[in-house]
Order: sequence, then structure tokens, then C-alpha cells
Amino acid sequence: MRHESASQRKRRAHKGVTRPTDPGLHFGPTAPYEPLERGASARLIDAAFTLLEQTGVVFDTDSEAPELFAAAGCTVAADGVVKLDRKTVESALASVARQTRLWDRNSSHYLQLDNQHTWFLPGMTCIKVFDLASGELRASTAADLAMITRVADALPNIDGVCIGCKDVEHSDIHGEIAEFAIMARNTTKPLEYLCEHAESFGVAIEMAAAIRGGRGALAEKPYFLQIITPLPLNYAKTHIDQVIMAARAGVPVSVGTLPIGGASSPITAAGCIAQSLATDFAGMTLGQLARRGSFVIGSSDVCFMEPATGGIGNFGQTSLSDMVMCQVRRELGIPSFTGIGGQCAARSFNQDAVWELSSNLMQAFYSRPATCDYLGSIDEGMTYSLHSLLFCNDLAGLLRTLWQGVAVDDVALALSEAQAVGPRGNYLALDHTASHCREQLWQTRYFGPNLPTRMSSLADRDLYARIDEDLRSIIDTHTVPELPAAVLAEIVAIRARFAASFTAS
Repeated sequence: MRHESASQRKRRAHKGVTRPTDPGLHFGPTAPYEPLERGASARLIDAAFTLLEQTGVVFDTDSEAPELFAAAGCTVAADGVVKLDRKTVESALASVARQTRLWDRNSSHYLQLDNQHTWFLPGMTCIKVFDLASGELRASTAADLAMITRVADALPNIDGVCIGCKDVEHSDIHGEIAEFAIMARNTTKPLEYLCEHAESFGVAIEMAAAIRGGRGALAEKPYFLQIITPLPLNYAKTHIDQVIMAARAGVPVSVGTLPIGGASSPITAAGCIAQSLATDFAGMTLGQLARRGSFVIGSSDVCFMEPATGGIGNFGQTSLSDMVMCQVRRELGIPSFTGIGGQCAARSFNQDAVWELSSNLMQAFYSRPATCDYLGSIDEGMTYSLHSLLFCNDLAGLLRTLWQGVAVDDVALALSEAQAVGPRGNYLALDHTASHCREQLWQTRYFGPNLPTRMSSLADRDLYARIDEDLRSIIDTHTVPELPAAVLAEIVAIRARFAASFTAS
């Protein structure tokens, strides 16, 4: 958590405000950018309702979903296509929890998940890394996930941890379960988790409950956000089971598809967004049918196929569509877990990556997502780069500086100081200058604003070298407190019980 300067405390005291600085707050002094013209957001939402009513959504028949929807009065076909009437969906959107708190491992600090805060996390599920010893690209391992998690734990603008990379050699249900345990052991920060198997999610809930001290304590102070990724307008059994399990256990959920415009969704931005919103609303409705008032928030990202290559992620389309999705969700009063800042298409951390990462994260200044979950992900999500993570951490600090806005009050206007100095004087020796000279500066780790005090020894080295030195220092020096022995033993026992039952089945 960042701390207030003496001048900031003085200004708050002057205003009669004593609350501490909120590092994730993006709401207040500055306004978000809204690309949609008046009425366009409502039309997108209405199109989503039309898709739900007329096209419908597939819900696996070998799940509880068809029964829940039928009980709510929706039309359920034998093949699992559910037609969701507008009244049912509107009721669900009205009852969904619009905010929650995500607590750290120690239950002492939390992230406020709502549409007024932005939090930064590393991720997500890359399958390659650059070996720090050789520099060669290779498949990622469990040790790589542990290192990414520890480095993220050390960075001041990284607020929680997601699964940065996979253990490719053990990319199965047991590997998924191990990923949660690895993150829990290597950071005290809150977690985001995602898995293919609902059984893995069940074990993660057990481990989180062991850390928290019981399921009731976990529901009261959630330790992790579950990310669930169905196909567009199509929910498989594993995704349905995870939504229902999470809603009933009190685990916060981000549920949304990853459409590819031109392939799995319409090629146009409006068509792709409308289908994504319909998928979101379907998942949110399912969550409310499982437990009314649960925090199950639709969070589809929007990507498009590049016609010439078949690749995805064209910067202009993706950025603009993400801003649209954030605007729509603000108008609905719900957070947006779609921040694309922190990821890039460049295959290594090079000049291309620096440009794209800078542009993506600056876009977050305007769009204001609740989370940016992809910090450190490069090569269209295939490769994880710790150098990229450190660079993104620095840029996240810049965004937080900008979100503070510009104070316009008696202290900041300094009219009494101007009167005392007069038109021919200077302000160098004034207490006001000394008190405010470093206020609202970007406290960068790698760039020019801190010259000459921080950069004098770095000025002759390029950006990669500066970051590399910092990274290796963090790896060598940062430690994370171990879980209590009893909790660690319980986590080991939980995994062993699951492995035995899985083998038996």
C-alpha cells in the first residue's frame, strides 16, 4: 500500500478528510473516456437481450443449469439451448452484487473490486518463458510460476497474482491444483485462479478455506477471484459447475468468453460486443439462480481475427472495443475485468513490446477496468516475460500518479505565496516549495523523472539492462513468509486426498 506525503495529509486535514490514500482508486479527480455516442450503449445491451431471447445460449444438459433455468420460467430445449426472457435476465442483473473485497493471505488488506478501482496483476497461463540463465525460449515449469509469483509479490504496483505461466509438463488436473498451491506459498497478495476442471476449483476452495480458517471465513473474506471462460453463447459443464460452486461458496467470479470476431463471433465490433454481452448476461443470470446476490460478473474480452494472417489482437480494434465494454459496464454499475493493458504481441521484450505495452497501459487510464490481469504476457499470450512485468509495474505507478488528478484549492493555488513573492521574486526558498516539490511525481524505477539521484548510475545503459539489474536483485533478495506449518500440512493432505480419490475413480 502506498502512503500519503506530509503535504497530502495537510491538504486532507485542510478539507476535513482523514482517510488514507487508496492506491487503486481511479474515480474522482479525473474522468474516463467514453467512446460511445448517446444511446449506443443501450442499443448494445438491447441487442444482447435479443440474442438471449431469440438465439439462446447452449447449457450442457449434463449439468444443473437446464433445471435452474426451467424453474425460472425460461424455455429449455432438449439439446440444451436455453432462451432467456428479458424479465429473468433483468432481475438477475438487478440482484447481482456489484462490489466485493478480495483479501490477502493474512486477511489484513483487501482489494475493493468495483467500477471505481483498477488493480494490476501478472498473467495469464503462458506456456513459454525466457530462461534467465541462457536467454533461450523454453517451455514453462512449476518453478517458473513460483518465481513469477515471488517477483510479483515484491513489486509495489502489482496488487495480486494470477497464474503467470503453466507447468507445461504437468498440464493436467493435478497440475492445475498445484498452481493454486504454488501461488499461495509464494505471495501474501490476493489471488486470481482459473482452471479447466471443476474438480480443480473444488480443491482450490478447500485449500483457500484451510488458509482462511474455514469455509465461512473464506466466504466472509474471499481470498481469490475465480476466472471462468466459456465459449461464446455456449457453456460447457465444467464452466456451469464452476459458476454454481463459486456462487454457493461465496467465491467471487469473473465469467466471460474470449471471442474472436470473424471466427467465433461477428467480425464487426458492435456484433462481437453484443454477443459477448449476451454471454456475460447468461453467466450472471446462472450465478443469481444458484445464489441470489452472489458476485458473478460478466467479463468477456473482445478480440478480432486479422483477415490476412488469421492472427488475433489487432491493437486498434481491441483497444477501442475494450473501452466500449468498460463504458457499457460502468453504465450498468458493474466492474469490468477486461483490462488488456500489460500484454502485447511482440515475441520478446524489445522496442515493439515497449511501444505496445505503453500504449495498452495508457489506454487503461481512459477505460478504467477493474483489473489489468495480463502484465508480463507477450507473444499474444504464449510467452511470459519477467522483464515485461517489471516494466508494466513501473507504468502502473504512472497511471496511479495520473489518476490523482490536479488539486485546485487554497494550498495548491498558492495565492498568498504569490502575493508575498511579488512579480519579480522566485519561489526557491519557500516552505511551500519544499513541502510540495515532490508531490504527484511519478516515482519511476527506470526513467528520467528521478534524474540525477536515481538515474546517474543507469543513464548510460539501455532500458533492458536497467530492468535486468533490478529483476536479478529482486530474485536474489526478496523472500515471502512461509505458510504456517499446520496450514501447509493441511494443503498437502488435501492434495493427497484428491489424488487418491481421483486414482480410485
